[in-house]
Amino acid sequence: MSLILISLFKYNMKSNQLKNKIYPRTFPQVIPESVGINLVKAKNIYFIGIKGVGMTALAQILRAQGKIVSGSDTPEKFFTDKVLKRAKIKFSEGFSAQNLPDKVSLVIRSSAYAANNNIEVAATLKRKLPILTQAEALAQIFNSKFGIAVCGSHGKTTTSALLAFVLRQAGLDLTAAIGSVVPQFRGNALTGRGKIMVIEADEYQNKLKLYQPKVVVLNNIDYDHPDWFKTPAAYQQAFADFAQKIPKSGLLVANFGDKQVVQAAEKCRCKVVSYGKQTGNFRFKILDLRFNQQYFKVWRQDKDLGKFKMKLIGEHNVQNATAVIAACLELKVPLSKIKQALAKFKGAARRLEILGKYKGAPFIDDYAHHPTEIQATLLALRQQYPRQKIICAFMPHTYTRTKALFKEFAKSFINADEVIILPIYGSAREKQGGVSSEDLAKKIGKNAHYIASINACAAYLKQRVNKNNVVVLMGAGDAFRVWGTLQM
Repeated sequence: MSLILISLFKYNMKSNQLKNKIYPRTFPQVIPESVGINLVKAKNIYFIGIKGVGMTALAQILRAQGKIVSGSDTPEKFFTDKVLKRAKIKFSEGFSAQNLPDKVSLVIRSSAYAANNNIEVAATLKRKLPILTQAEALAQIFNSKFGIAVCGSHGKTTTSALLAFVLRQAGLDLTAAIGSVVPQFRGNALTGRGKIMVIEADEYQNKLKLYQPKVVVLNNIDYDHPDWFKTPAAYQQAFADFAQKIPKSGLLVANFGDKQVVQAAEKCRCKVVSYGKQTGNFRFKILDLRFNQQYFKVWRQDKDLGKFKMKLIGEHNVQNATAVIAACLELKVPLSKIKQALAKFKGAARRLEILGKYKGAPFIDDYAHHPTEIQATLLALRQQYPRQKIICAFMPHTYTRTKALFKEFAKSFINADEVIILPIYGSAREKQGGVSSEDLAKKIGKNAHYIASINACAAYLKQRVNKNNVVVLMGAGDAFRVWGTLQM
């Protein structure tokens, strides 16, 4: 199969080998020493902020290449702790200059850390050690392969995970870096030896500038990351520029149900294959949702490709699946193998993930942190649980996003019967900023209220829930910790 993919795009690995080129940096703290660093030659690599999802995926890939990999992060526990331990990657908890190995040949840092907020980054610069960001290091690997990038505002994790899963089920020995744990991968990376690589391409800080893809799947464009992209036009332009980088022999799989995606694809040099619910080369129709399985049909132009089924619920996931179907068929994966793989795929962690039941009420963890994502997730849950009362405990993610999309957030909980707003998760990017969770709860209305902590939320739900409820713990922060607190 890999020979089919390579011949399809006349891909010449030799002529496309990375030539130590580092693209314009995409974060405020420029470190000139990074220019010209060759990841291939590095033997002993140290990660600062290794528990980050992207960092963990990269660490797994490099360890599989025979590198000595270690790192550090905060003592706080994340799902990536288990991934790192399973991969036998050593890491320290707590940052200290003494953590840096004596014979380290390269340092890779999370973009959340710089010399002004991390002692290990400062020590790295003092020792004049080679240093790359996670995105720069990932780009060096990706750009040396037949790179397939999944991008867009929403659905990147599920789409990239599903695409990688289908390709692997079709017999390809690929590499993949996904933005969440995929249980069927036993981590958030695949470490194959083939020439194909699938990545979830994050647009934040315009990291898209770093990548040189052969194939791009563009899900949607919906204004986000206002702390970096000051206007919707600037945000859309990042995707348009990315599409234009695809070589003439490459492929863009684009959601033409999204007007901004259509505009972004206008100047694309390569073949464009479109998909959507009612428009595009590939179209879908949802048939039924029963026994925790979603059934749908897909057409390629006027050709009926038949019935598909999968375990993922919601129209947004049918749309993600249609993108994968389109990409895989263009890459000559047999339709029968695509259907089989779709039916087997169990999803990614923190994407409508069922955590368990408490007092008979299902508890679900979902990463939705943008108004569009919240609406899609709650609609899917309403369709799955039409008779239950849905309680949504939402933790807003970043002050800038909450402030910029405040009105949209307030309107996005229509399918929740009760809304709990937790404190805003400022992440490493910010600590405060002109808006509060109390403000959002008031704006949502009478079915919403503010709860000041994870522990208080768990105590409230402990007294409140019953078998007639469905509870979704929502957001890109750590609302999921409510579930763990309930178990204590």
